[in-house]
Amino acid sequence: MDLESLVRPNIRAMKPYSSARDEFQGDAQVMLDANENSLGSAGPATFNRYPDPQQRAVKAELAQLKNVAGGQIFLGNGSDEAIDLLVRLTCIPGQDSILILPPTYGMYEVAANLNDVAIQRLPLTADFQLSAEIVAGIIASDAKLVFICSPNNPTGNLLHAAAIEEILRGFRGLVVVDEAYADFAAAPSWTTRLAEFPNLVILQTFSKAWGLAGLRLGMAFASPEIIGYLNKIKPPYNVSEATQQHALAALAAGGHFDNLRNDLLVGRQWLAERLPALAIVERVFPSDANFLLVRFRPDATAVYEYLLNRGIVVRNRTTQPGCAGTLRLTVGTPAENGQLLTALREFR
Repeated sequence: MDLESLVRPNIRAMKPYSSARDEFQGDAQVMLDANENSLGSAGPATFNRYPDPQQRAVKAELAQLKNVAGGQIFLGNGSDEAIDLLVRLTCIPGQDSILILPPTYGMYEVAANLNDVAIQRLPLTADFQLSAEIVAGIIASDAKLVFICSPNNPTGNLLHAAAIEEILRGFRGLVVVDEAYADFAAAPSWTTRLAEFPNLVILQTFSKAWGLAGLRLGMAFASPEIIGYLNKIKPPYNVSEATQQHALAALAAGGHFDNLRNDLLVGRQWLAERLPALAIVERVFPSDANFLLVRFRPDATAVYEYLLNRGIVVRNRTTQPGCAGTLRLTVGTPAENGQLLTALREFR
């Protein structure tokens, strides 16, 4: 892969914005460089100053946790920011394309449409996997990016690692492996393979296993060269001081993270064992995430509306490619899981 040939010429040539906190790092007795409110804050006292634009403290903790270098980490306003920046980094509007593998996470398509970028689609197999034909189609594609969601959303399954490796070795663009749900899977993260593949970008998030969806903090892991370009084009202060502080607190409480993840895995297993016994359930798809994709009979939309009337909100995925008749059920608390199962048993 030639990264320079993938990056848009105007981005290669542009001079990035230099913020006050980029030009001066550290402490000083008098800080009069950033037009902040030096008198203080109407809110929490520490928030009158701009945050670290490079989020160095958070990246230092993540580097140890993920066994990567700080220069291989990008932090953004959710993974969605990294998705948008990757499209903007590589795709010339009205000229280039990305490749997606439906059914998959909808923000890849939104980012492409927002940036006037074409979308190539290669649907997954009936079992939501990568076949040899799909892999060959990806490798032959002239798209700048391929987005591979694994574990996949909305299906929940890991895609075969051997197929992804073949794509990494053959595809001429960037291979973006979205691991939003990887903490729930019994497989190593692709972050362990970064050194092998200069075209690999991994997306992760604090929104799922960490239970911090309200923070809107996403991670991208890639070569220092790719991360450097993402930092070049991001907004100067894209991650707030409050978000950075809460992320550091969560990273320091790793035991709580482990407990949350383990409890969710127990809940997933509990539902997966009981749902197939229901007459209205046709199939429970295997899941490596914190949700289950379930095919209902005879009418998933009727089940969806029935659950709404019972005060239970799930996700209707029946219009997604390959997902006819399915609902996506997020694993809840033990009480919520029990309430869901009881309601489904009583459906008539």
